[in-house]
Amino acid sequence: MGQGRGMLWQWFAVAVPYAWLLVFFLAPFVIILKISLADPVIAQPPFTPFIDDQNNLAVTLENFRFLLSDRLYLLTYLNSVMMAGVATLLCLLLGFPMAYGIARSSPVQRNLLLLLVVLPFWISFLLRVYAWMGLLNNHGVINNVLMWLGVIDQPIQILYTNIAIYIGLVYSYLPFMILPLYASLERLDLDLLDAAQDLGATPRQAFWDVTWPLARPGVIAGCLLVFIPATGEYVIPFLLGGPESLMIGRVLFDEFFVNKDWPLASAVAIILLLLIVVPIVLLQRFQSAEDDGART
Repeated sequence: MGQGRGMLWQWFAVAVPYAWLLVFFLAPFVIILKISLADPVIAQPPFTPFIDDQNNLAVTLENFRFLLSDRLYLLTYLNSVMMAGVATLLCLLLGFPMAYGIARSSPVQRNLLLLLVVLPFWISFLLRVYAWMGLLNNHGVINNVLMWLGVIDQPIQILYTNIAIYIGLVYSYLPFMILPLYASLERLDLDLLDAAQDLGATPRQAFWDVTWPLARPGVIAGCLLVFIPATGEYVIPFLLGGPESLMIGRVLFDEFFVNKDWPLASAVAIILLLLIVVPIVLLQRFQSAEDDGART
């Protein structure tokens, strides 16, 4: 009786995450995929049915052909990946020393610093982006301080530029980089660094040979947590970027709600998902192969 109940709980623990993925990932993906294979029509819903009146399968790949042949969409995808990659790199360069400092601080200071890292999450994401609009505009705090210090003679254009988008992305997603890095660095045994230096390693060599390999799982997790949402970001490019700063999240919104072209918008979403998921799968396979090689 007890063994059967234990097996039931094990089955339930395994089934819950699979059910979650089925309902909130696989099912929406199938729906979006079905819409991407339809033609746009002026109707409700604004796309042709999957099965026509003669009970024949009515699918088309025209939406994907259009995306792959239109240079504007290709440039938008590349621009989104580039901006997300640069923002991820900046978050890593800023977040690593911050996470290392938090991990090496005293327990009281550590709790306070972690509180400061997660404190922005207590405020609405939209309000935080709106606050940056006030800071970055021509008569905002940043320009006024620079003029007061004599660094500039007249306001400089920061808002509605790519620089503003990078600032918004780094500010918004930096905590997602710091927390995984902290989780890895907090478990780092300092005796390993002392042993490496006793054996003649310089501080730089000790970092690359000891600290970096042990922190790499946190680096990978943090980079994924920043890169994935940054690639499809809509709010930050819309509020802080100019009309020429197109990212794929903004294009996706416009196709759905402005142009009312649901099939094309669904095709945009499918390609975006593949653009994100495929590198993640390849990275996981590479990491698994590397771990297996390390064990052998």
